Amino acid sequence: MAGIESTALEPTRGEMARLSFGQKVIRLLPVYGLLVLTVLLILIFSIMLPTTFPTVLNLRSIISDKAIIALLSLAAMIPMAAGRIDLTVGYGIVLWHILAISLQTMFGIPWPVVVLIVLALGSLSGFLNGWLVEVAKIDSFIATLGTGTILNSIALWHTGGRQVVGMLPAGFYALNGTMFLGLPITGYYVLGIALIMWLALEYTPIGRYLYAIGASPKAAALNGIPVRKFVIGAFVSSGFLAALTGVLLASKLRIGQASVGLEYLLPALVGAFLGSTTIKPGRVNVWGTMVAVIILAVGISGIQQFGGSFFVEPLFNGVTLLIAIGIAGYAQRKRGTGIAPAKPPTAKGK
Repeated sequence: MAGIESTALEPTRGEMARLSFGQKVIRLLPVYGLLVLTVLLILIFSIMLPTTFPTVLNLRSIISDKAIIALLSLAAMIPMAAGRIDLTVGYGIVLWHILAISLQTMFGIPWPVVVLIVLALGSLSGFLNGWLVEVAKIDSFIATLGTGTILNSIALWHTGGRQVVGMLPAGFYALNGTMFLGLPITGYYVLGIALIMWLALEYTPIGRYLYAIGASPKAAALNGIPVRKFVIGAFVSSGFLAALTGVLLASKLRIGQASVGLEYLLPALVGAFLGSTTIKPGRVNVWGTMVAVIILAVGISGIQQFGGSFFVEPLFNGVTLLIAIGIAGYAQRKRGTGIAPAKPPTAKGK
């Protein structure tokens, strides 16, 4: 049997107390190295591009462009915490943003009702993914690839390959277009959802149980954790958040088209995988994911301002994904089987 304590690779207080200053720096480098690199990149680009990079306009642009990716990365990391992967965060957003527009323009449904319908459908697709993975016992990669392809096909059928356009209410546009304290409101959405997820994953039994399942489903089951219920719940949460992101994308683009959406899948996975290499290396975590999205946004923005071609962003994302998976795999191997002794789970998750 195994306990459900954290199996991430961050150093403990006892370990740090025994180390010299130089050893502490080396020990903390894998934990906060990506954060330090992010700060260095911001400083470098600010010095080299003083008139364009360190500006409020550029900050607004980065937040507006990358908020969708940040939300999808958070959606993807929920099943990852339980050791599963959900590809429908990228495929599903194609259908969700189309429905958020077409249900208003084609059927005249009020936009608040449309938002609820899309969120319900996203949750339902997440439940289907969870059922396929936990009940039908299909590998999560294959199951979500299949359901994601079906969702994308439905989007193509629904639109007939054409754009969905029409006049939408100002309230719907305001979901993405509002500015608050000089910054896009989508940035505050990301921050709020990140805080909620951080509290849930780090300070509630739900989060500790998900991490325990991700570390060892058999050990989690032996500790009395209902693995099936929590894994299905993780997929439902992921589907809900992906659908919410689709609504915000529709509010941003103001048109629906089946060719838009899949380009968000790769950077979303990069953010989640790369996030597992920092703050709490060895497992996906909220602030690691946020740091990963920020470094991607900063790196791509700086390179593009230097005159990088249109292919720079997908190339940067692809290379970063390979590096992130390699680092995450190394962290998992280093973690090995070092799991804490058995402790019956209580209300506090110990």
